[in-house]
Amino acid sequence: MSEDGSERTGRVPGWPDALPQELQARLDAVRRGTRESMQSLLEAVLSVGRELDLPQVLRHLVEAAVVLVDAEYGALGVVAEGTRLSQFLTVGISEEQAAAIGPLPSGHGILGELIRRPEPLRLSDLSRHPASYGFPAEHPPMRSFLGVPIRVGDEVFGNLYLTEKRGGKDFDEEDETVLSTLAMAAGAAIENARLYETARRRQGWLEADAEIVASLLSGADEDRVLRLIVDHARRLLSADLGVLALPGEGGEVLRVALASGVDAEIHHGLVLPAQGSFAGAALHAGEPIISADVERDPRITAGPPRWGGLGPAVAVPMVTGEAVRGVLLLARVREREAFTEAETAPLLAFAGQAALAMELAERRRSAEQLTLLKDRDRIARDLHDLAIQRLFATGMTLQSTVRFVEHPEARERLLRAVDDLDETIKIIRSTIFGLRARDTGRTRQGLRVRATVVVEQAVPALGFTPALRMEGLIDTDVPSAVGEHVVAVLGEALSNIARHARATAAEVSLLVRDGRLTLTVADNGIGIPADARESGLENLRRRAESLGGRTTVGAADRRGTRLVWTVPLGHG
Repeated sequence: MSEDGSERTGRVPGWPDALPQELQARLDAVRRGTRESMQSLLEAVLSVGRELDLPQVLRHLVEAAVVLVDAEYGALGVVAEGTRLSQFLTVGISEEQAAAIGPLPSGHGILGELIRRPEPLRLSDLSRHPASYGFPAEHPPMRSFLGVPIRVGDEVFGNLYLTEKRGGKDFDEEDETVLSTLAMAAGAAIENARLYETARRRQGWLEADAEIVASLLSGADEDRVLRLIVDHARRLLSADLGVLALPGEGGEVLRVALASGVDAEIHHGLVLPAQGSFAGAALHAGEPIISADVERDPRITAGPPRWGGLGPAVAVPMVTGEAVRGVLLLARVREREAFTEAETAPLLAFAGQAALAMELAERRRSAEQLTLLKDRDRIARDLHDLAIQRLFATGMTLQSTVRFVEHPEARERLLRAVDDLDETIKIIRSTIFGLRARDTGRTRQGLRVRATVVVEQAVPALGFTPALRMEGLIDTDVPSAVGEHVVAVLGEALSNIARHARATAAEVSLLVRDGRLTLTVADNGIGIPADARESGLENLRRRAESLGGRTTVGAADRRGTRLVWTVPLGHG
């Protein structure tokens, strides 16, 4: 036994019996140095090893390194693709100094040298090294330098950088040995933290899957399930924006059905070509695609500008069986780290839950539609066989009675009543025709029902229920393509009222007459401010113009705003 009670095998007191051979050799080398440096190193290694949260492990690591080698400044750079640094943690530089220095280093100069050649680098004056780039204007002066790589298995995870040995000294061989030993021990701690993070993320996916399956089995509304999927994906992958896009007929276009997070209002309701959009690229690929900078991604060539300030992005097709039912897209703001294949791997299966939700909801709608159509047929038969015949008979009786009435005013009233009965019979017949009409495809629900649903969905945001009036053969004369635009325009108009108008009441009118559809939305709010952004209104104008129609916005009768959106029904 040695004086400190350890065996002469080289094991260190207080350290686990089973140590990697290379780490044990480095500890032996340090042990031959001063007892004080050995004790400090052990404390640092144990401090780093106790953490399971990866950001905390990295922060403790660079703080311990600065103390161990008595450096004034320290940094830890996490290596991404090539020589790029995905993270750069610093010690010794204040927030004010960091802001004055500017953007974090990208991995060039001395930092890039250590990335390209991952082995310890010790310099008396780093400015004299051939790879030195110099410092930004506000950067504190730095002369002595010590850098060592951090390895996790065979992978170079990152590098520790120490500068300015206190007292104006140079870093020596013992400093290099101590720092290399700490870096080696940190590799094991980082691996443990990664495993813990993977397990925690896997648990999160399992819990999210369970909640979605429970919602599906309970018959929850499709929109609620899809929003649940987007929100869970955003949370689990720490994304700032989540978008769910659905393919249109023929798969040539994608309609953004859901968007939440940063600038969600810019994306919601967009209709984009599948060729030239990021979501479309994932749709055609049939597998996840990742972009480090979605704003400048060469695959995006169509659609309005919508990616400002965003950088990393991932898009995943929602697949069930042989069908691709949509695309789930997630993005982070520009300064954040890129998505990795490891963290996005569960996203494909998770997106399959969205496809399953849509398939189940579609089957449920089909069953409900069949029941509804049977009820419509029954109601139509009853109206035709009972109500119309009775009204017709009443009209005939009144007509035959007219000749017995001598008073002119009474005769006029009877004739008006007969005309009213004829008009009522026409209305009932048009209603019967509407009840018996069978729409096909995704928009099997009639436009009347869909418009009512849009109004109901806006109630929580508005704080009141808008009045809704509909006239004409809305479910029979309006083509499905025009109906899609009507639903989107109505939703946008009500959303604008909720966000900007400060209204307490609103009226919605949907009228089909003389081959035209007219949607009118009026409120009693504050009107349109002079400095208001018109991006949303421009969207509505473009929709109308694409169908040969027009949009007008002005003051309502008393106060507030009136929007009139009208299109001919020969289009679509």
